Amino acid sequence: MHFMAVNGQTLHVRDSGATENSGKPVLVFSNSLGTDFRIWDQVVVRLTDRFRILRYDKRGHGLSDLGKTPYAMADHVRDLVALLDALAIDKAVICGLSVGGLIAQGLYAARPELVSGLILCDTAHKIGDDALWNTRIAAVESDGIDSIADAILERWFSTALRRDYPTALAGWRNMLTRTPAAGYAGTAAAIRDTDFTEEARRIAVPTLCLVGEEDGATPPALMQELTALVPGARCEVIAGAGHLPCIEQPAVMADHILNFTREAGLA
Repeated sequence: MHFMAVNGQTLHVRDSGATENSGKPVLVFSNSLGTDFRIWDQVVVRLTDRFRILRYDKRGHGLSDLGKTPYAMADHVRDLVALLDALAIDKAVICGLSVGGLIAQGLYAARPELVSGLILCDTAHKIGDDALWNTRIAAVESDGIDSIADAILERWFSTALRRDYPTALAGWRNMLTRTPAAGYAGTAAAIRDTDFTEEARRIAVPTLCLVGEEDGATPPALMQELTALVPGARCEVIAGAGHLPCIEQPAVMADHILNFTREAGLA
């Protein structure tokens, strides 16, 4: 395990793949709401020979600090900026999933010089509305994440995974429900209050948008809206996956990342 103190928070970090001085490009993964960096395990093993790979648990998730809640998206962005600065990473491809995709967009808006390319997965320029997030926050604060877990899993995973792999589904449910309720609700508030519509229009680095065909949280139609906002972006739909294609279709996702970074001259 590796822990780093940045921006007043202790973050759980995994820095793997190429060594710091190898000259290989850096690929940073930022996670979705209610998950930790283990969701990327099967993607990372397919990429470590080509990239230095940085994963981290955002505040309020995994083994990282909770910090003061609720959060603003700027808190998550500043954490990532501080982490990159502490590791002397001055340029990276940022791959963000769901709220991680918002963090990636926020990083570009705040420190564009740090970003060589963006991979925006199962996310949007704006996710949901006030009513959706306020209802979810109230449920978590009143009855815990377990009270909404089954509904979340329906959005996270394809019908096939939920039907055919009950043991795996139970394990991922454990990850979700063991997220600190305050961290989950605090990040939900940050998502509620974020609209990067104008920021997306100003993105000027190579951008790939990826979305699971059965994503019930940020469906393909919403991802197409984001793709249309970002100049030069393209969108790929991953069959046989819901909101977390890194879990359901890691080989397909890794191939998309490799092809995109090669074509864009980032790998």
